[in-house]
Amino acid sequence: MRFSKAFIPTAKEAPTDALLASHIFLSRAGFISQVASGLYNYLPLGKRVLRKIENIINEEMQRCDAQEVELSFVTPAELWQESGRIEKFGKELLRFRDRKENLFVLGPTHEEMMVNIVRNRLTSYKQLPMNLYQIKTKFRDEARPRFGLMRAREFVMKDGYSFHADEEDLNREFNSMQEAYKRILERLDLDFRIVEADSGAIGGSGSKELMVIADSGEDTIAICSKCEYGANIEAAKRSKSTEIPEAPEADFNKFKTPDIKSIEQLSSFFHVDAYYMVKTVAKRAIYEDGDEIVFFFLRGSDDLQEVKATNAVNALELVDVSEDDLLEAGFIPGFMGPLDILNVRCIFDNELENADSMICGANEVDYHYVGVDMSVLKDVVFTDLVEVKEGDGCPYCDGVLSYTKGIEVGHIFKLGTTYSKALKAEFLNEKGQSEPLVMGTYGMGVSRLIAAVIEQHHDDKGCIWTKETAPYTLNIMVSNIKDEAQLSLGEELYNKFKDSGVEVIIDDRKERFGFKMKDAELIGFPYTIIIGKELLNSNVQLYIRKTDEKIMLEAKNIFEKVIDIL
Repeated sequence: MRFSKAFIPTAKEAPTDALLASHIFLSRAGFISQVASGLYNYLPLGKRVLRKIENIINEEMQRCDAQEVELSFVTPAELWQESGRIEKFGKELLRFRDRKENLFVLGPTHEEMMVNIVRNRLTSYKQLPMNLYQIKTKFRDEARPRFGLMRAREFVMKDGYSFHADEEDLNREFNSMQEAYKRILERLDLDFRIVEADSGAIGGSGSKELMVIADSGEDTIAICSKCEYGANIEAAKRSKSTEIPEAPEADFNKFKTPDIKSIEQLSSFFHVDAYYMVKTVAKRAIYEDGDEIVFFFLRGSDDLQEVKATNAVNALELVDVSEDDLLEAGFIPGFMGPLDILNVRCIFDNELENADSMICGANEVDYHYVGVDMSVLKDVVFTDLVEVKEGDGCPYCDGVLSYTKGIEVGHIFKLGTTYSKALKAEFLNEKGQSEPLVMGTYGMGVSRLIAAVIEQHHDDKGCIWTKETAPYTLNIMVSNIKDEAQLSLGEELYNKFKDSGVEVIIDDRKERFGFKMKDAELIGFPYTIIIGKELLNSNVQLYIRKTDEKIMLEAKNIFEKVIDIL
């Protein structure tokens, strides 16, 4: 390609709402242009990068015998009604009616459509397993689209779906897809972690996210200092602490605690570590058919992780409960505890099971119980409710957990029979019995990967593309096209590299050297051959974008040298 014929509208100024490096530089360097809030056009450079990432994904999927399909962007709403997700997905699901008043949605994800394709077509265990995928435009009506391609309303996504006869085969495919996704991110030269995650609105279990490590990431992840363990903060687990504070010595009794309500006040009042306090967190759980107040109990030294708590009661969401609402329901704010409490659903954190020497609210104004043995509680529900902290122990080794930020670029789930049961997608097993297909799903944000590459690979001058993602690997810059010797060498090298299969662009514009150089830095070509005044000495320069250095080379050897480097 020739710069003089290319559509690469670079700009000095970034969009006014651009905060992230990827949004700033992709816009300034002419890769994308904004149409409306959360909607972007891909200009020629952007399309080349997008296609390169798609090609890598296709290659890795073919290695796994996954087959590519193309599903309709517009989905009949009745499929979403069958699965029960049309209301659960919320306002992000854009609905519309056609001229015949039939209701449709713009696909934010395609579980229902893919199941619809295979039901009544995959009818025997002999046809399984099957893995189908697509790379497709999606639409989610984000309430606050921002950060350019990182959180757009319209985006390109790879979504794959596998179908199996049993869980064992699903586990095999799940592991195969996890390894394939790792290879994709490694080829893109990205620093990433595969972390345990919550399944969210998709459903299912065995949920893992692929997180690209970046300070600009919206997700907080906990990672181990020694092993590969990582988890989104909403799903992170920890080992049991080995440093247990000294337990208080007290027989079971009710103790007057005038106006002592908070964990901090209790700890100071009794001179006891918060580890031995029972923290009571009241929430209102919202369901499709109503709501209820729920009490969550955990150690006073811990904090409630709300996604874990929401999942524990299968709620749509949890909201705060006011003191007035608690009083109206017959509870005593500040003095609520798990003993003798009535007419409320209670969920306990695992670490309270068989805990003793505890202090908790007595459900009476100005009173707490001391010396509480939690084993006296019978038929109660224990689950993991705690939000891990930095410094907590890794659940799989003796490493220590720390926080970092990540950009979610992929998400894989073991769906099981969630959708096949709802949409009645069944097959006959070896005994001739009908069973629902066992499913897995594997998503990757293709357009988001463009932004993720730049979040990890940029400097204050602009983009620094990796070899696998660069729109052009090599840029040949003719400093002064009026100089016949410079232009002649530029054209010669351009044709030789092009004939050798190198993705090359020649900057043959009638512009100043400084202008061309700033464009080369902003766009981020991995290598630029600068043909300038040094040609009088039979030399040219090779500019390496990653290291921001210029190397002087003999003009007669430049082709071989660059070929060796590439």
